[in-house]
Amino acid sequence: MNLPTPRESRTNFSAVLHGTRDVRIEPRPVPVPAPHEVLVEIAAVGICGSDVHYYEHGRIGPYIVDSPMVIGHESAGTIVGVGGDVSPTRIGEVVALEPGVPCRRCPQCLSGRYNLCPGVVFFATPPVDGSISTYVVIDAAFAHAAPTGLGFEQAAMAEPVSVGVWAARKARVSVGDRVLVTGAGPIGLLAGQVAKAFGASVVLITDVSDFRLQTARALGLGASRADAPIDGKFDVLLECSGAEAALTAGMQALAPAARVVLVGMGADTVSINVPLIQGKEITLTGIFRYANTYPTALDLIARGAVNVDAVITHHFELAHTEEALTIGRRDPHALKAIVTPGR
Repeated sequence: MNLPTPRESRTNFSAVLHGTRDVRIEPRPVPVPAPHEVLVEIAAVGICGSDVHYYEHGRIGPYIVDSPMVIGHESAGTIVGVGGDVSPTRIGEVVALEPGVPCRRCPQCLSGRYNLCPGVVFFATPPVDGSISTYVVIDAAFAHAAPTGLGFEQAAMAEPVSVGVWAARKARVSVGDRVLVTGAGPIGLLAGQVAKAFGASVVLITDVSDFRLQTARALGLGASRADAPIDGKFDVLLECSGAEAALTAGMQALAPAARVVLVGMGADTVSINVPLIQGKEITLTGIFRYANTYPTALDLIARGAVNVDAVITHHFELAHTEEALTIGRRDPHALKAIVTPGR
């Protein structure tokens, strides 16, 4: 491993989830990068809904926290060491970490759908440790250099922005499309901006929170109460709330040949108006993470086409990770919390 300078006193403090509502800050060994990996000193990690779900319930579907696991996967930092097969010139790079490393050999990977790789190793998905740590290692190809001038917090937001990019690509959003986004949480607000950057002529976001709708308007997006009638017909629905009522109302507002992408996670089973889908030839699909999105996400953030700063509402030091995980339940004005492991 190549290191920039000797660091005899390295300490790798990590936020470790031991079970439901049980997060402890613990020292762990500093990981040593394999030949194809880099060692990253983490500067910022965003809290995602999945982190909160693991904290509150200890599982998501078949993924169960049955042994201590470091949480977090929306992260950025600085490369401070490299494995033997990685150029030492990368030391010092500010990077956004794409948290899922696929096998790159299976049929899904070879078809370009590496997000569907059955062998993907994804941060903070049991039993894989996440990135709310002082140091992590990752495959060098998935440590994406941030554009010059981009801060750590902005670079970390390439992960949720990637969800928006993937949703817009799956919906084939293009110039002139009218896009409806249901749910003005962080993903909805970011996906709405991505749709606009992709050329949508109209982007309307619905939600029940007046604060979130106000944020959407400040970002230059249309906004409407979810409990009010939806005005207009739309070519695309990005369902980001996970609420069946939002999906039902959104689909009623679709034009013929519209495309629907299920982004938000809510109930496992929902009712679908089949005659509506058939009569209008609506295309309905879901998304699972993303693939080949990080360069686009970082470019959109760097150019200001997607404003991530407006979505970041709270900051916490590593010692207060549990507060970061619970802020959404305590503050109705919370959107995205950031943890800074180095502080």
